[in-house]
Amino acid sequence: MTMLTPVEEQAVRRAAQSPMLARTRQWAAVNSGTGNLAGLAIVADLLADALSGLPGTLTVVEPALAERVAIDGGVCPVVHGRHLHFVVRPDAPRRLLLTGHMDTVYPADHPFQTLVDRPDGTINGPGVADMKGGLAVMIAALEAIEAVGCPIGYDVVINSDEETGSFSSAPLIEQAARGKLAALTYEPALPDGTLAGARGGTGNFSIVVRGRAAHAGRNPEDGRNAIVAAAAIALALDAAKGPRLSVNPARIDGGGPNNVVPDLAVLRVNFRPRDAEEITRARQAIDAAVATVSAAHDVRVEVHGSFNRPPKPIDPQAARLFELVRRSGADLDLPIAWRDTGGVCDGNNIAATGTPVIDTMGVRGGAIHSADEFLIVDSLAERAALSAVTILRLAKEGL
Repeated sequence: MTMLTPVEEQAVRRAAQSPMLARTRQWAAVNSGTGNLAGLAIVADLLADALSGLPGTLTVVEPALAERVAIDGGVCPVVHGRHLHFVVRPDAPRRLLLTGHMDTVYPADHPFQTLVDRPDGTINGPGVADMKGGLAVMIAALEAIEAVGCPIGYDVVINSDEETGSFSSAPLIEQAARGKLAALTYEPALPDGTLAGARGGTGNFSIVVRGRAAHAGRNPEDGRNAIVAAAAIALALDAAKGPRLSVNPARIDGGGPNNVVPDLAVLRVNFRPRDAEEITRARQAIDAAVATVSAAHDVRVEVHGSFNRPPKPIDPQAARLFELVRRSGADLDLPIAWRDTGGVCDGNNIAATGTPVIDTMGVRGGAIHSADEFLIVDSLAERAALSAVTILRLAKEGL
């Protein structure tokens, strides 16, 4: 190590003593797919126990209302798990936000449920990188800064629905992010330690088309084909894509017997805007496609959805935060680089509040969202050290 103060060196040693690997194994052994409320409750209790060694107040937060459009075109509520909000030194002059998620993409009936130690120093298992290893790193770093008497205040938010868009936790995250000096989110870094820089945004829409049923042979002219109209909207939206806007019409639900003109279709579309201007253009494309197709096909159209993850640019504040992390890494002999990505996470929502964020402070790992997901075990200690030094320097220097 080079250029670390004695307090930083003490924090690094303390972080390494945290039972990060044991915690990761314990938490990853419990299935906590976003829809597995029982599993999420177990993991939430385990996380609460791990946080209990820190000097804060824990609140279990009920999920906000979230909805989805069913294949019959009806809007129904989606039940989510509860979220954790932990607050330390709320009156401190400098305060941070640290976030992570307890849910994974693997439902309770998914075949990928076990952990395997590999001879190359990695662990293969559900959620080990995304992000139960990251949660272990986050808590280890906080234990370390508390051990050396760091006076900084912070909020910790651990949500239960990040993998499906954070619809029931977005208000909590937004509230906790406002007014913070900076935020750290514990999504995994790439295997070589590269961080995510700028991110595009995302929007998911369900477009319900209601036509009129008729006999396909006897009186088809009396029908209004909802499938054809939904396909026309899909083609119109696809034509709006460009270098800074990805459009993916992903699915059309609806239809029935071949001898019936279908009177209902639900089109699912994903948008990936690179900046706020592309969100405006996407909304205009939706409005234009709906108006044109409604008139041309004599159908009724309802649009449900939103751009739930705003784009996350690298503004001057974010650039200063990246430089502080880069410098902290260099003093730990950890090269830190970053690159832009098309993926999204809670970092998008945090940045939208004006708080600078680095959202890949978790472990090094890869193949996330697949049965090949892996965690590089040695990265637990190194990434906890990186967070601890970063937090200490934010407390001392600000941004």
